[in-house]
Amino acid sequence: ALETLKMFEKKDSRVKSAAATNLSFLYYLGNELEQATNYADLAVNSDRYNPSALTNKGNTVFANGDCEKAAEFYKEALRNDSLCTEALYNLGLAYKKLNRIDEALDCFLKLHAILPNSAQVLYQLANIYQVMEDPNQAIEWLLQLISVVPTDPHVLSKLGNLYDTEGDKSQAFHYYCESYRYFPSNIEVIEWLGAYYID
Repeated sequence: ALETLKMFEKKDSRVKSAAATNLSFLYYLGNELEQATNYADLAVNSDRYNPSALTNKGNTVFANGDCEKAAEFYKEALRNDSLCTEALYNLGLAYKKLNRIDEALDCFLKLHAILPNSAQVLYQLANIYQVMEDPNQAIEWLLQLISVVPTDPHVLSKLGNLYDTEGDKSQAFHYYCESYRYFPSNIEVIEWLGAYYID
């Protein structure tokens, strides 16, 4: 894939930008940040209006720890294409990292309107409400999430934990048992169930 894409580097700016965008993404996936950054720069310089190129550039900046600058690239990508879901998702993550929780929530609620059955978006919404110390909303989003991925032991144990925190032992027991059924090696779940049986 890398060799094929490199053949397009000498073409006109739009083709070059598309090839560089894909190269940047491939290097990013391979955790070769320096190469990913070089190709992200080439993609953006070849076509400043390419939302995927701007998103990749934001990803490389984010990976280097500059969430503020990454957010600027994601916002620019969204100005060029308001339906660029990857940019919107990553902007939400950047805001979350910057502890700008209300803005992160806004991003993920917009994404939920576009992708109502996205497990990642539902998880992020639940997580944000947990950070905001609103367990009831977090539970609501997690219940939606298990309707999409009913066999995820991590989500089931998270639900068990939230119900336990809220004092609803029977619901907590139900979700911890479900989590244990799908993944019987989670020590925290085993400990909780052991303590429950002792009680």
